[in-house]
Amino acid sequence: MTVRAEAGARLHFGFANLSLAHERLYGSLGVTLDRPRVVVEADPAPSVRCAHPDARRYAEAAVDVLGVAGASVTVREELPRHVGLGSGTQLALATLAAVARAHGRDPAVRERAPELGRGGRSGVGVAGFERGGFVLDAGHPTALFTPDPPETGSWQVPAVAAHHHVPDDWRFVVALPDVAPGRDGEEEDASMRAVVADADPDVADEISGRITRQVLPAVAGGDREAFGAAVAAVGRLNGSWYADEQGGVYRPPVGDVVETLRESPAVSGAGQSSWGPAVYGVTDADHAADAAAAAERALDEAGTGGEVLVSRPRNRGATVETVAGRTLGRARGGDGVLVNVPPGRKLPVEGERRKV
Repeated sequence: MTVRAEAGARLHFGFANLSLAHERLYGSLGVTLDRPRVVVEADPAPSVRCAHPDARRYAEAAVDVLGVAGASVTVREELPRHVGLGSGTQLALATLAAVARAHGRDPAVRERAPELGRGGRSGVGVAGFERGGFVLDAGHPTALFTPDPPETGSWQVPAVAAHHHVPDDWRFVVALPDVAPGRDGEEEDASMRAVVADADPDVADEISGRITRQVLPAVAGGDREAFGAAVAAVGRLNGSWYADEQGGVYRPPVGDVVETLRESPAVSGAGQSSWGPAVYGVTDADHAADAAAAAERALDEAGTGGEVLVSRPRNRGATVETVAGRTLGRARGGDGVLVNVPPGRKLPVEGERRKV
């Protein structure tokens, strides 16, 4: 029995608090996107078989925690790696879900994510996999923070503090500058611990005020312009914590892309997702084409080149289904696969990744 798991990317707008002076640490906020996406298929097998190195590692961990013999795992679609779209968590959880269901088991992703090394700091990726939409997680008690990284599986995924349906007519334009990938793994952990050691608690106080008085009312009330401005402000404040680690409020040259994109009247807020280099802009269906054009101009003016896509919000969790008697091929342009189109040609339709 072949099982297929499919999950969308996520945007990470930042954290509520990185200061050890407050009682709760982290507390991340973000949105799940419909595209790009990861698609993983799994069949029961006597051992682990997988050509994709990262998926193989997650499949081996999944087989171990599930107590099953093995699985044959194939990655049909994948997110761009380490660009700020949550590729690691979504691949890990999609692999876990596909392997578990192929063996007739409950994946229990929230409970098992730590054993795959995911959900230790931010809970947005796990919650997005579970239910999509806008997520604010509750963070961790600051008393649990340790100067050294915890052992894999020793933490709990942060609880969901707030979850909201994102209006269906909202769109997110994403620019992926053609620069070095963002930080991950041990490098990311070391950078985060350096930031936490020196984070200004006054910045956390301002962020918390913006989340409670601006971000949450805007997404609950469907005010796209207020939401875009608020999450962009949260991102800039987070950037003041990261400035020494990443070379500025935004990592160079991402800041140039953000500043150009935010000037577009089609975009109500722009920022860097996670460690970047992904840049997002908040727009709606009526202005999506203009927002995509603005993102292309921003990449061009920054001199980086790259890719641009427009995505709907994803207000549902990952789908896990049995694939009966057929082989699923790779989706085409409208389903999120890279489409190479010279500049000056048509703008990307929703879900396409357009090369600039």
